[in-house]
This record gives sequence, C-alpha cells and structure tokens, in this order.
Amino acid sequence: MIEKLIVKGMEDGPHLLITAGVHGDEYEPMEAVRRVYKIVEVLQNQLRGTLTLVPVVNKPAFELGTRTGPDGKDLARICPGDMNGSLSEQIAYAVSDLIWSADFYIDMHNGGLNHNIFPFSGYVLHSNQKIREAQRELAKAFLLPIVWGTDPTLPGRTLSVARDANIPAIYTEIGGQGIYNESYTAMAVDGCLNVLRFLKMIPGAYCSRESKYHLEDHRSGSGHLQRLLPAPCDGFYIPQVAFGQRVVADEIIGYIQDDLGKKSTPVRADRDGIVFILRSVPSVREHDPLGAILPVTENSKMQSIYE
Repeated sequence: MIEKLIVKGMEDGPHLLITAGVHGDEYEPMEAVRRVYKIVEVLQNQLRGTLTLVPVVNKPAFELGTRTGPDGKDLARICPGDMNGSLSEQIAYAVSDLIWSADFYIDMHNGGLNHNIFPFSGYVLHSNQKIREAQRELAKAFLLPIVWGTDPTLPGRTLSVARDANIPAIYTEIGGQGIYNESYTAMAVDGCLNVLRFLKMIPGAYCSRESKYHLEDHRSGSGHLQRLLPAPCDGFYIPQVAFGQRVVADEIIGYIQDDLGKKSTPVRADRDGIVFILRSVPSVREHDPLGAILPVTENSKMQSIYE
C-alpha cells in the first residue's frame, strides 16, 4: 500500500518517521526524502536508532498530478483512515499505522499547484506540556524562518494521529506552485538532517539558529490553511503583495476581476502581519483560499496570540 525506505542503525536510539507526498502535487518534499535516505544510508554504521522514510505516501494522487487521488478524498482530512474503506482511506490507515510505530514524526508538505508558501515548520499546541515542548524544539531544529504552533483540535490529519498517540510530531510547508524548485528541496534536506543531529541519531554539529518568527497561535482553527483569506467572488485573481511583506488589516492586497475586466473586487487583509501564503493560480471561485497573513510583529522572540 505504501512504499518505504528504512535505515537501521548499529546502536539503539529513537525511531524517526519522515513522510512526503500526502498530496500528489507537492514535489520537492518527495525528492528531499529520497536524498535524506541516500545520505543516511552512507552513515548507517554511525546511525543511532531507525529512520523510516516514505517519499510518496499518496501514489495514486501523484500519478494524477493532483492533490487527491481518484476518490477525491483529501488524505490530510481522513486520518486515521479505514483499512476496508476507499483507496484514500486505506492509504490513510497505512500511514497512520506507520505513525503509531514511531517515536518522532516529520510530515513534509508545500502549497502544491495552487499556492506558494513561505517556508515554515508547524506543530500542534499539545495539551501535554512535555509533548508540546518536544514539538517546539523539533520545529525550531528544522531551521525554517517561521515556526508556528496551532490549534491542537483539528481532526483527520497525520499530526492528529501523532497527537492522539502522544508522539512528538511536526509538519513543514516549503514553496509550491507545482514547479520544481531545487532550493526548496535543499532546504528540506538540511532541515531533516539537522533534526537527525538534534535527536543525536547521526554525527555532526547540531545547528541551533533561531527562526525569524515564532508564533504560538491559540485561536480556534489556526493551522487550517484552506480556510484562510477566502475569495469574496469568482474571477481572475491578481495579488498586489509579495512574500514576507508586512500589511495591516483592511489593506488591499489584491483584486479579483470579472471575465471582461470591467469589474474589479478588492481583496483586503484580514489582519495585521506578514504575507506567508500566496495563491499561484489566478482562476478562483468564491471561497477559494487566496493566501494567508501570519499575525506576527517585528519581534523575533516567540509570541502568543489568543482569540
């Protein structure tokens, strides 16, 4: 059901699971997982513990070049799945089974065909303080410019499975647009290797570089990227902002034109913060996600936000 790569070390240590391709149009994470395997395989005699890698979780979706498989079900919304269900539900069950076997978990994503995402690592604000602190440190160890802790109650995700099993887990979002970008792959590889060093699974100096922004976002629904900044109408979307740009609430950040270009509907920022997700496909339907604003200040220290 799921093809995996396993490297077993010569010494006892943790079991780290790294997956990519939960969505079939997220390409750089898939290549990053394959490269991590090749690097760690060479270091097998120095590896502590076990590394399990899945380059393409959702092979049917990858073969279609789409976010979901033939049954149209989003794998990141139906975990822990059903071993007797539809194809996507069976795959969700299989990846959940892998998560249950791990001590730590990294699930790598990007914006797929429709979005470009400023690199960030995320984790749920787990009710168990020990788990939450472990996830916070894993997310920081991935070395991405944004670290984002979010609503722990969202269901159906791979991280939901890890949450319920008390397995420290993070996810990453790096780039997208459906165009392969070598720099994004390299960023993901570097992050995985630094996490392995942080866990003392491979030799080498662990880098403890601080992220540019670290936000613990306690608002209900935070982390549900598909619900952020919905399109007010159908049309042709033209953004007027760039990655990392600071905006204020109600500022115009783009326009949606009708087919003839005679009507232009402004799209406004829903909060103060920085632009960290941008839609890359101009064709939109009402309620489609257009992007997202991360509500951080200039302060690089960890911030918390509540309802």
